Amino acid sequence: MRKGAGILCVFLFLATAAAEASADSWRDDFASVVLLRDYNTRLVLVSTTLLGIAGGLAGSFLLLRKRSLMGDALSHATLPGIVLAFMFAVHFTGTGRSFAVLITGAAVTGLLGCVVVLLIRSLTRVKDDAAMGIVLSVFYGAGVVLLSIVQHMPEAGTAGLESFLYGKTASMVRADFYLVSGAAVISLIASLALFKEFRLLCFDEGYARSMGWPTHALDVLMLLLVTLVTVVGLQAVGVVLIIAFLIIPAASARMWTSRFGWMLALAAGFGGASGWLGAGLSALAPGLPAGAVIVLTAAALFVLSLLAGPDRGVIARTVRARALKRRVERQHLLRGIYEVLEESGPAPHLAGDSVPLIPWAVLERKRSWSPRELRGVVRRAYRRGLVETMDRDGVRLTDAGARAAARVTRNHRLWEIYLVEYADIAPTHVDRDADAVEHILGAGLIRRLEASLPVAARPAADGVPASPHPIR
Repeated sequence: MRKGAGILCVFLFLATAAAEASADSWRDDFASVVLLRDYNTRLVLVSTTLLGIAGGLAGSFLLLRKRSLMGDALSHATLPGIVLAFMFAVHFTGTGRSFAVLITGAAVTGLLGCVVVLLIRSLTRVKDDAAMGIVLSVFYGAGVVLLSIVQHMPEAGTAGLESFLYGKTASMVRADFYLVSGAAVISLIASLALFKEFRLLCFDEGYARSMGWPTHALDVLMLLLVTLVTVVGLQAVGVVLIIAFLIIPAASARMWTSRFGWMLALAAGFGGASGWLGAGLSALAPGLPAGAVIVLTAAALFVLSLLAGPDRGVIARTVRARALKRRVERQHLLRGIYEVLEESGPAPHLAGDSVPLIPWAVLERKRSWSPRELRGVVRRAYRRGLVETMDRDGVRLTDAGARAAARVTRNHRLWEIYLVEYADIAPTHVDRDADAVEHILGAGLIRRLEASLPVAARPAADGVPASPHPIR
C-alpha cells in the first residue's frame, strides 16, 4: 500500500514538473514572438505584415472593380511560369533553386494571364467572370502538367516548387524581406499617387472614359500592382491562398466604411494585422502551416467585421432596419389617427382636451393590425410622447403627436398628388405607391413638391392638402 502511494506521488511530481516546464516553454516562446527576440521570427513577422499591407491596398481595387476573381486567376496563372522558369534554369545553369528566376517566370505568365483576360473581354462577348474562370483553369492545368513532368526529370528534383503551391513562410530570408518591403512601398506610393484616378476608375469607368482619362492604361497599371503583390506573396501563402490575402482584408474594410480613402487604410490595417497575428500564431505552434494560419486569421477578422462593422455589418444593418420599421409603423399610426379624425371635418382639431379618443377597434381596421401589434406600436409612440392611452377606451394624440401626424399626412398627400398629376397613376392605386416612399422624403424634396403642385397652394387650415382619393 505504501509502495503504491509512493509511486503515485512520484508520478504526480513528474507530471507537475512537466506541466510547469511546458508552461515555462510556452511563455518563453510567446515572449520571443511578442518581443521579436528571434531573428527568423522577426524577419517572418515583419515580412508578412508588409505583405498584408500591400495585399490589402491592391485587393481593395479588385474588390471595388468587381474583379475579385482576377486575383485568383492571376495567382493560378503564375504556376506554369514558375515551373517553366525552373526547367529553363536547370537546363542552362544546372540548378533551378534561384528565387529571383522563379518569381520572374511567375510574373511573366501572371501578366500573360491578365492580358488574356482583357483580350477575351474586349474581343468577345464573354463576361469578366467567365474570362477569368477560363484563364484560371487553363493556366493552372498547364502548371500541374508541367509540374508532373518536372517530377520525372532525373537531373532535377522538385524541392522548392511545392512551397509555391501552399506557401512556406518560415523559409523566408533577408532577400525575401527586401522584396516584400519593396512591393509594399510601391503599393503605397501607387495608391497615393493615383488615388483620384483609381477611385474614378473603380466607381465610374464610363464617366472616366468620357472625360478623356486613359482608362485602359489605368486598368493595366492596377493589374500590374496586383501582379506585383501576387508574385511577391507566393513564397508566404502560396498560389492557392494568395487570393485570400488580397480579397479578405478589403472585404473586411468594406464592412466598416463607404469612403474610399478610409477603406484603403482599413484594408491595409486588416492585411497587416492578419499577417502579424497569423505568422505569430504559427510561430507559437510550429506544426501549423503559416500560410493557412494567416488566411484563417484574416477570415476571423472578416467574421468580426461582418458582425460588428458599423457601415455594412449584420448587427448595424439589423439595428437600422429595425429602427426604420419602427418609424414606419409610428408614422402609419399617426396618419391613421389623423384620417379617422378627418372624417368629422376637413380640418380636425388635433390638440387639447377636446380631441376625441380613437377606439382600439377602429385603429386595428385602419391598418389591418392585430391587437398585439397595435398595442406595441402605441406603446412605443407613448414613450416618445406622441399619444396618450386609455387602456379600455382608446388613443388620443398629444400636442407633439398632433404636429407629427399633420406633418406625416401632409407629406403623404403631397406625394400622392405628385403621382396623380405627373406620373399618371390612377387615384385608386396611388395610396399604395405613396406608402412606400413617404417615409424617406426629405425637407428639400417636400419644398419642391409644394412649389410644383398647384393643389399644395390650397391646403387646409393645418397645412394638409385634401386627399386626391377617398380615404378607405
